[in-house]
Amino acid sequence: MQVRTTPRALDADTRLVVVVGRSLAGNRNDCKAWEESGAKAAVGKTLTVADGGYPGTGLVIPHRRQPGQAELPAWKEEHNKSHKQVRARVERVFARMKTWKVLRDCRFRGDGVHHAMLGIARMHNLALAG
Repeated sequence: MQVRTTPRALDADTRLVVVVGRSLAGNRNDCKAWEESGAKAAVGKTLTVADGGYPGTGLVIPHRRQPGQAELPAWKEEHNKSHKQVRARVERVFARMKTWKVLRDCRFRGDGVHHAMLGIARMHNLALAG
């Protein structure tokens, strides 16, 4: 079974799915998948928060200690704390989307995973919008 990665972007305030990128083979680096999937182009210049796997992409990622640095300055620690709170909201939405049986038993070929993710994202947004 081939693992696939699908970059997604959400609005952290409303928890609505904003972008679902094209699915790519799972052996892609997160940074490369972000660009190749079309998610980067769809987001444009919007301020976007990501996990630490996206250095050099222009996304907002947590601060890390430099080699030899004992601890981060207080302002960076505070920034990392707020970053974690936003990421927690986003990760809960991702977890909820992954509970759909169509993704757990996913054996789609070609763009099947992408179309399944688009459908799940739309249903998720409809459920939140009421």
